[in-house]
Amino acid sequence: MGCERGPFLRWGQRTLQPLRQCEGDFLEPNWASLRMIRFVFKFIICLLLAGAVGIGLVAFRSGDPFYTLFEWLSPARFQQYDPLIHAVSTANKLDPMLVKAVVWRESRFDPRKLGGAGERGLMQVSEIAAQDWAQENKLENFRVEELFDPKTNLEAGAWYLQRAMLHWQAARDPTPFALAEYNAGASRAQRWAGGDGKRPISASAFQKNIDFPGTKKYVESVIDRYRFYQRRGRM
Repeated sequence: MGCERGPFLRWGQRTLQPLRQCEGDFLEPNWASLRMIRFVFKFIICLLLAGAVGIGLVAFRSGDPFYTLFEWLSPARFQQYDPLIHAVSTANKLDPMLVKAVVWRESRFDPRKLGGAGERGLMQVSEIAAQDWAQENKLENFRVEELFDPKTNLEAGAWYLQRAMLHWQAARDPTPFALAEYNAGASRAQRWAGGDGKRPISASAFQKNIDFPGTKKYVESVIDRYRFYQRRGRM
């Protein structure tokens, strides 16, 4: 069928050419292509939803979905010190999972953290504890600022924690006792254990005796994180 020209239009001194008006000017939509695009879009949405559900299920079954989610979102922050933690823990005859649990509770893996009482670094080592460690290891010219170095901090903190574990090695489970000593000092831990620390007392009874709310929560928090690592079989 032919096309008809529309009327000539004038604009100022110019004559505008008419548009050709044809019945076939409008293209029919390609319904097959549109259906394919819609199918691909829905398929991608389904994959994303399935992935999100799968990740959520794994995170929920881990026992701590929020920790697991943040670990997936920021693996460098949560795992970058794992090799160092493992090496230092092994050298001090400590479970790396326990040391990492302490690091998590103390600093959330921030090597530059400065505590309210001057504690420094990943394991929030105090200046007094650091000086004891430096003296024990015959480190001359040790400066407290070196605790912001992850390796130095882990070595000092692991040494102090291992010393606390040795103090309570006669206990059936020395971990709560050592953690309380790490957080609040040896004299307080001995008081909560019944005085001289030689009489047997269960870990649960010891934790009930802790009358510092901060230390009580600290011990519970570290043990919970330690058990979380143990359940999943890795730091």
